[in-house]
Amino acid sequence: MDVNDKTLKALATAIKFREMRQKIISSNIANANTPGFKAKRLDFEKALARAINVDGNLSMKAQDPDHFDVGNGGFDNLEPDIYEEPSDIVSSDGNTVDIEAEISREAENAIMHEAMVKMLNKKLALKKYLIQSER
Repeated sequence: MDVNDKTLKALATAIKFREMRQKIISSNIANANTPGFKAKRLDFEKALARAINVDGNLSMKAQDPDHFDVGNGGFDNLEPDIYEEPSDIVSSDGNTVDIEAEISREAENAIMHEAMVKMLNKKLALKKYLIQSER
């Protein structure tokens, strides 16, 4: 039995990225009144989906900085996209934080994080049960 299966890797990676997203959302909320602050976003779902589908099976690696990374895949090279939120809502001081939207994102992210932690715990409990039953 493979203890480090794809599901465990995906859940652990998603939890790590959810925690990173939480820090970015918290920073956005903390800077809601900072003049000129641009809200940031962190996206990882598409990259995670590619990693789950590819899981390092492609052997092509971009080793030269001028080469495009076209799919070395897997979880080892997975990086989230962090960017400034393109927003139509800009306050008079240049701040782009929509506090209500940020609080909503924060709540959604917390719920998803908790669900993933529970799924990871269930998966680990199942692995433990299977290992103990094989003795």
